[in-house]
Amino acid sequence: MSAKIKTQNAILFAAILAVSHGAFAQSTPKESLLILSKHDHSLAIVDPSTLKIVAKAPVGNDPHEVIASTDGKTAYVSNYGGGAFNTLAVIDLIAQKPLSQIDLGALRGPHGLDFAGGKVWFTAEEAKAVGSYDPATQKIDWIFGTGQNRTHMIHVSPDAQRIVTTNFSSATVSIIEKIAVRTSGPRPNQRQGTNGAPPGPPPGSPRPDWNQTLVPVGSGDEGFDISPDNKEIWTANSQDGTISIINLTDKKVVQTLDANVRSANRLKFTPDGKQVFVSMLGSSDVAVLDAATRKEVKRIPVGRGAAGILMQPDGSRVFVACTPDNYVVAIDLKTLQITARIDGGPNPDGLAWATQH
Repeated sequence: MSAKIKTQNAILFAAILAVSHGAFAQSTPKESLLILSKHDHSLAIVDPSTLKIVAKAPVGNDPHEVIASTDGKTAYVSNYGGGAFNTLAVIDLIAQKPLSQIDLGALRGPHGLDFAGGKVWFTAEEAKAVGSYDPATQKIDWIFGTGQNRTHMIHVSPDAQRIVTTNFSSATVSIIEKIAVRTSGPRPNQRQGTNGAPPGPPPGSPRPDWNQTLVPVGSGDEGFDISPDNKEIWTANSQDGTISIINLTDKKVVQTLDANVRSANRLKFTPDGKQVFVSMLGSSDVAVLDAATRKEVKRIPVGRGAAGILMQPDGSRVFVACTPDNYVVAIDLKTLQITARIDGGPNPDGLAWATQH
């Protein structure tokens, strides 16, 4: 065979491969279910209409939580390691590939994640702090020390004016709120700025500050959620099996439910606010409570234990990561029946929803 024919055959073969790849490649859907596999260190992008995996991407060591950007094009993953690691993995959901990791420096043990105000918000358990990362400047632009042990999960209001975290080993909830305070006038012998003016904002102008309120709750508080009407925080206390209900206005516990949810991992309201789901790593069931009556309505058998919970935004389904059993279940929110099992990789945990805008 001549060299010319060999070259032509090689070109033809390459073209066939390219066409074949294009035929089988699956683009990321407009709405995606994201599933973390702690065993495989991977993020699965799942089409929610078919519950099939369209792509996977590596996310680094010990991934625990995942959140998507508001535009649905980027995912952020916390590399936890119980304080051993200090990075956030970044995934391009459109190109379905990892980007450069975010180095958090001394802010070790990142775990809980949220996305609000164009920024990634995270807890740093080992550093007893929360912080925010600005993708536009590629910098950590804010840090707040909670002074609490194992600051674990986080929720940030859409306007980024209020942050709520659970502090597992301190048995407290931090409610951190942004306030405006007035600057004071220049101190004696204060260094002058240009034209003789003191440096910084003029005296009396407002500047942002933050106040923290610590609310004592049950032992081992971890999973929590804020009711859709923004009136209550429900916190699942894994070590004593209770649920603490905090009035968000008064910042006080108004009721403690003897809910029998020992080993509780996550707690989530349904989008309509009518029901609350609690997963337990040491239980075969997911507990479902009526938010109005505070009573249990059902226990749904899911396997040997459960962790991450994600509500589908349209209120049709809830997804629960059954970590010991290596699958994620989909539960119909009307019938409270399991309708599907998804293989997103061994030891699934963190779940998120991405909607492209």
